[in-house]
Amino acid sequence: MNPVVIIPTFIYPRRHRGGSDVVTAYDHPTAPNQPGELGRCLESLAKVEGLGLVVILVSADMSIEAQAAEKVQAVANAHPEITTLVIGAPELALIEQRMAQLNIERLNKEIGLAGYGAIRNLGLVIANVLGFDAAVFLDDDEVVDDPQFLQKAMYGLGKLTRQGVPIVAKTGYYLNDEGSYLSKWEDKWYNRFWQQGRAFNEWISKAMRGPRLSRSNHVCGGCLAIHKEAFRRLAFDPWIARGEDLDYMLNLRMYGSDIWFDNQWVLRHLPPASPSEGLRFRQDIFRWLYEYRKLEYSRALIDLQQVKPASLEPYPGPFLEPGLRSRIRLTAWLRSFGRPDKRAYRQAAKVVAGAASAYAEANCAKYFEFQYVWPEAMKRLESDQLLSSALVRSSMLRVQDVEAEMAGAADAAAAGAEAGAAMPAGAPGAAPAPGTGAGVAPVIPAPAVPRPSIDAGATTQIRLDLAD
Repeated sequence: MNPVVIIPTFIYPRRHRGGSDVVTAYDHPTAPNQPGELGRCLESLAKVEGLGLVVILVSADMSIEAQAAEKVQAVANAHPEITTLVIGAPELALIEQRMAQLNIERLNKEIGLAGYGAIRNLGLVIANVLGFDAAVFLDDDEVVDDPQFLQKAMYGLGKLTRQGVPIVAKTGYYLNDEGSYLSKWEDKWYNRFWQQGRAFNEWISKAMRGPRLSRSNHVCGGCLAIHKEAFRRLAFDPWIARGEDLDYMLNLRMYGSDIWFDNQWVLRHLPPASPSEGLRFRQDIFRWLYEYRKLEYSRALIDLQQVKPASLEPYPGPFLEPGLRSRIRLTAWLRSFGRPDKRAYRQAAKVVAGAASAYAEANCAKYFEFQYVWPEAMKRLESDQLLSSALVRSSMLRVQDVEAEMAGAADAAAAGAEAGAAMPAGAPGAAPAPGTGAGVAPVIPAPAVPRPSIDAGATTQIRLDLAD
C-alpha cells in the first residue's frame, strides 16, 4: 500500500463562530497568534516507520488566508525530517482551475477549505491527483506514539473478508488525556434523554474485547484510512455540520460497503478546551437532525441499501430514531440549567424546531446529487501530472518565501548585533556582504513526492483476525 497522511488544520480568530453557515463553525480553531497543536503532531510523526508525504490542509478566515498558510508552512519547515505539502487558498485555486479545464462541474461547496466534509473531500482529491492508493486522516491535535502506526493503518486494507467483501475503509480509536478509550460522559440528570456517551462506551467496550477487525458503528475521523477504491467513488458529505466521519460510514453502508474497526490501531487525542460546549451541542443538533432526515430521504432511492437504526445498536442507532427532536430539545433545556454554558444551551434549544429542522429539510437530498458527479470528477483527476506538478511548485514557492523571511530576520538580527559591537555609536551601517542580505532566499529544489510501500498483511492472518 502507498498511503498519504492528510492533516486538516484550522486558523481562525477567536471571535469566529462560523457566521450564518452552520458547516463553518469548528470545534478547536487555532488563533493566528497562537502556536496551536500542529507542531506537536508533526513531531510525533517523525518516528513513524514508512512515513511518506504529509499533506496539511489549511482552513482559514478569508482575511488571513495568506498569513495562515505561511504560519503553517513555518511550522512544517521546523520539521525538515518530514516531507510536507501545505495546501492553502492558492493551491485550491489551482485545483479549481484544472477542474474547469477538464469540464468538471463547479464544486466549490463540495470540495474546498470551508467545512469539515469539503475539507476532507479536498484531501481525497489531492490523494487521487498525486496517485496514492490510500489516504490516512489525522487531526492536528493528536499525538502518534506507535512507530508502526502506518503499518497498522494499512493492515487488511484492500484485502477480502472470508465472504469476499473488500475492506475499503477502517478506523482505529483515540486515547484521551487520561489514557482511556472511553467517553468522559457523565450520568447526570441533565443527560437523561441524551445517553450518547453511555451508548458509545457500550459499543467500544465490546469492540475492544472482540477480534482485531470488526465492522464498525463508529468512526474516528482523525484515525481513518480509506482505500482508493472507496475514495474514488464515495465522497464526504459537505452539508453536515460536524460528525462527517460517522456520516461517511453511513454513506458507505448505503452504497454497499462498510468501515472496519481495528482495536490495535490507536493514537492519543489531546484537544484544547472547547470555547463553548453549548455552541458545540448546537452543531450536534444540526448534525443529528440532518442525519436523521438524510437517512429517511435515502429510503426512497431504490439504488441504495437501507440503513436502519436497529442495525446501529447500541450506537449510534438510538440517535437516529423517531422522537429525536423532542429529546434534543429537552436535553438542551436541561443542560441550560445544569451546565455552566447556560445561555448557549438556551439558544441551542431554540434551533431544534426552527433553523436546524429547516436546514435538514432543505439539504437532505444534495449529497445524493453530488454523488452522481464525484466518481467522474475523480476519474478525470486521477494521477493528473499537470496538476500534481503545479501543486508541488506552488507549495515549494511558499517554502522558499518562508525560509527567506526567516533567513532575512536572522541576518538582520545578526548584523545588528555585530554592528552594535564593532561600530561606534552613530556610525552609518555597512552594506551586507553579497548573498547575505535580507531578501536573498536559498534555492530549495522541489522534492519528489515520496511513495512508501507498506504491506497490508497476509490474507490468511487477516481473516483469522476478522469477526464473523
